[in-house]
Amino acid sequence: MNIAFFLLPKQEVVCMTLDATLRQTLERMEHHRYTAVPILDPDGGYAGTVTEGDLLWFMKNNPNVTFEQTHKVKLSDVQMRLSNRPVRIDANMEDLIQLAKMQNFVPVIDDMNRFIGIVRRSDIMDYCEKVIANDAISASNEMVAG
Repeated sequence: MNIAFFLLPKQEVVCMTLDATLRQTLERMEHHRYTAVPILDPDGGYAGTVTEGDLLWFMKNNPNVTFEQTHKVKLSDVQMRLSNRPVRIDANMEDLIQLAKMQNFVPVIDDMNRFIGIVRRSDIMDYCEKVIANDAISASNEMVAG
């Protein structure tokens, strides 16, 4: 199956840029109730994923940065602890499923490393559930017919 079928396009994805502030990132994640969002570089390429944990660890390890000062800190200064690997739009389902086991979403890039959207883990799980259910029905029908 083509992974483009599952793609949530870039226009519908909440993204941040490397020059966004810590405060902007916190507020946007809180508003949308997301625990992680993709980060884009100035050329529209996928630069990584920032998580709530990354932001919390940054605040913990930088006690001089109070919440009131978060508008002075750029997202590029925050260390990302996890590497959410992207897939290319022509990747196969096995690659997508492998990454989705470890990530809430899988970033999707084109052949020039430009971010084009995400595939959510929940959509992949829904697909797998349907495949399993269809296989079970087929096996049941074969047993009845056989």
